[in-house]
Amino acid sequence: MKTAVTLLTQPSADTLAATVARRWLDEIAAARVAGRPHTVALSGGRITTKFFAEVVAQNRERRVAFDHVHFFWADERCVPPADPESNYRMASELLFTPLNIAEKQIHRLPGEADPAAAARAAGSELSAIAPAGPAGLPVLDLVFLGMGEDGHVASLFPGASAEVLNCPTPFLVIQNSPKPPPTRLSLSYATLAAARQIWVLVSGAGKEQAFRATLTTGQTPLRRVIDSNPAVTVFTDLKIPADLPGQSLEIRA
Repeated sequence: MKTAVTLLTQPSADTLAATVARRWLDEIAAARVAGRPHTVALSGGRITTKFFAEVVAQNRERRVAFDHVHFFWADERCVPPADPESNYRMASELLFTPLNIAEKQIHRLPGEADPAAAARAAGSELSAIAPAGPAGLPVLDLVFLGMGEDGHVASLFPGASAEVLNCPTPFLVIQNSPKPPPTRLSLSYATLAAARQIWVLVSGAGKEQAFRATLTTGQTPLRRVIDSNPAVTVFTDLKIPADLPGQSLEIRA
């Protein structure tokens, strides 16, 4: 039986960002109507700047309330929060400040702290808010991921050790990252597998080969996520060949 993934192609990065923003605002509004919190993990990346701008712009018209949303991160570089490389800084400047998000709703990964202690504290904080699933791990309502040129997601890179692949805790420390800075914090594969939904934003030149590998040979970190979670939606502006030899995914439109 093939693994299934929902693949939604977009004509441009701008359209991709607008589509994802609209759908996320729908999710947030639905959670509020249902009287439940909405827990989300954010990511960095170039497409994220467009996405955050779209959320803010669209919400000027829609006025969706965010007071029930709790913000976490899929990964963070081990740098101070004011560092230009910080994923928190990007979200703070482009999303939280324009939307007037309260500090109590923001659960950042403290990249300036001791990494092992930061990963443990972040896992405890997430577990205190997100309900535990059958595996005992916290279940996030939605995780946003990007994909790098090598197929990595969050800070989970190709060629990872068994310790990284099989980490049983919500967050882990990544050492010797192939992209600087070398030390990072990341959600584990197990926590990604437990998430209620994962939305992957794949955009930008240079990613075609890794994305093709994800859809065929299945040797990328993104493919590992897809194989472990049945609720992955990929939004992409890449041109996907009509015929993918060796395709091992059931692609839903």
